[in-house]
Amino acid sequence: MMFKSLEDFSDILRNKLPQPDDVARENVLKHQLLLTKPKGSLGQLEELILWFSGWKRKSKSVIENAVTVIFVGNHGVTKQNISRYPSEVTGQMVANFEAGGAAINAISEVVGSELKIVPIKLEEPTCDITQEPAMSEGELLDSLNIGASTVSCKGDIFAFGEMGIGNTTVAATLSAISFGEKGKDWAGPGTGLDENGIKLKANVIDRALILHENAKTATDRLRCLGGRELAAIAGAIVAARCVSVPVILDGYSATAAIAPLFIENPEIITHCMAGHVSTEPGHGKLLKAMNLRPLLNLGMCLGEGTGATLAISILRAALVTHNNMATFDQAKISGAKA
Repeated sequence: MMFKSLEDFSDILRNKLPQPDDVARENVLKHQLLLTKPKGSLGQLEELILWFSGWKRKSKSVIENAVTVIFVGNHGVTKQNISRYPSEVTGQMVANFEAGGAAINAISEVVGSELKIVPIKLEEPTCDITQEPAMSEGELLDSLNIGASTVSCKGDIFAFGEMGIGNTTVAATLSAISFGEKGKDWAGPGTGLDENGIKLKANVIDRALILHENAKTATDRLRCLGGRELAAIAGAIVAARCVSVPVILDGYSATAAIAPLFIENPEIITHCMAGHVSTEPGHGKLLKAMNLRPLLNLGMCLGEGTGATLAISILRAALVTHNNMATFDQAKISGAKA
């Protein structure tokens, strides 16, 4: 799908989000009660099956086509020395992805997820958010549509991740303008900043927040304070909702991409699952603010869609368990007493 305008995107976000299939969910619940286990004993796995089946609109679902999409962008705010790495690393990492040498290449292969790398105008960083809006309206719309273009109803599950030097600063800024507080409350080490570096980062965030304090809508906040790769994630997530395909979110930056959308319509996250919680301090806080419960907590903070893609393996296991377990009758085992 394509968004015709920013107004079209906003209208879909506010008024046209499809809902899950309650009949499929009810059938899953009934089947769970017949399986050879105590009620609720598989915990979050049972919740996963309900969530996935509701969006796939099937009582018995499988993952045939898992897709991981990594959006890549550069940020003008790196001029403020908020990263230990130069922005050239973004393009170098794209080459590494394409050569198969990154962590996400290994993880997506073992999990069985098709990997797509989508660099967005790396030669043209967004503007410095401490000086002016990151993007024009046209640039934002283009990024939203780049994200939307990666989504197809042929995918059973999408994992969205990102790469871009400087984007944890952007993530913290989007979180702060969405949920309040200062830069210090959302800033973290990113790629390895020390205490002084984090203080500088927090100051940069505060300056951006003051400059763009009148950005009130989701699209204005993404345009003024976002990045091309994060806007693409936002566009992809809305597009996935429109075709009822569930999504697994990655770390801080990927989750922050939809923070402005959540403020405008909290329903946007009901087809999304948090793949993991990052060690980046703001991520756990952001997940809590958005009522997202992470599947994994492995001390990861790499980005690149690694946590989200790894979580696909948990979802696969949950579905196979649900589909293949025997019922009490099939196994000739006495069920629980009423």
